[in-house]
Order: sequence, then C-alpha cells, then structure tokens
Amino acid sequence: MQNIGIGTDIVDICRFEKSGDAAFSAFLHKNFTKKELEYCRSKDNPAPHLAARFAGKEAVMKALYSLGIVNIFYPSIEILNDNRGVPYVRINTDNAENLSIKLSLSHSSEMALAFCIIIGEI
Repeated sequence: MQNIGIGTDIVDICRFEKSGDAAFSAFLHKNFTKKELEYCRSKDNPAPHLAARFAGKEAVMKALYSLGIVNIFYPSIEILNDNRGVPYVRINTDNAENLSIKLSLSHSSEMALAFCIIIGEI
C-alpha cells in the first residue's frame, strides 16, 4: 500500500545571518552536510539558501513523521540541487529506500519556505 506524507515549513532568513558567531557555526555543522554548506557558501548571500534548506529539512521531517518514520534527524537529510537547479533530497539511512521525495524551496527577502511530498510503501 502506498502512503503519502506532506510537510511544510517557513523560516526567518535573519536567523541565518550570523556568519561570525561560533555557536552559529557549530549549529551549521551539526545540521547541514559538507555539500550543503559548500553550495550555500558559494552564493553571494548564503543566508537565504541556508534558511531554505533548513526549512526543507523541517518539511521533510514533518512528511516523514506523518508516515510514522520518526528516527531520522537533520544530518541524515541532505538537500542538494540537480544540474538544472532543482532541489532533491537524499536521506542517508536504511528506512528510506522505498520513498519518492519531492521538495520545493522558495525565499523572499525575509522568509524561506519549503513544501515536501513523500510517496512510498512503509
């Protein structure tokens, strides 16, 4: 039986504008993968991209939780972009091999938004 999980999240971009703060740096390294940080830091202003990815991780977690999958945490969720710039999700755990995950990210000057749909057999 296929199940569908959905999740969404919205984040203030200003939360991700603390580039020189040691505690913030520790937060980034705890919650983002090396590839995610490299991508975001390659941008002139990394904050909107960090915020969008964080919102994306939250949206993925909410969609997973709605399917009853609860033992996946931020470092296991990696949000990258394909060669067309479309975000995709890779979950680095054994419970996710039968899931199809679609994610949309967006941001304005102040807010970042993510919406996730997961279809899979659980």
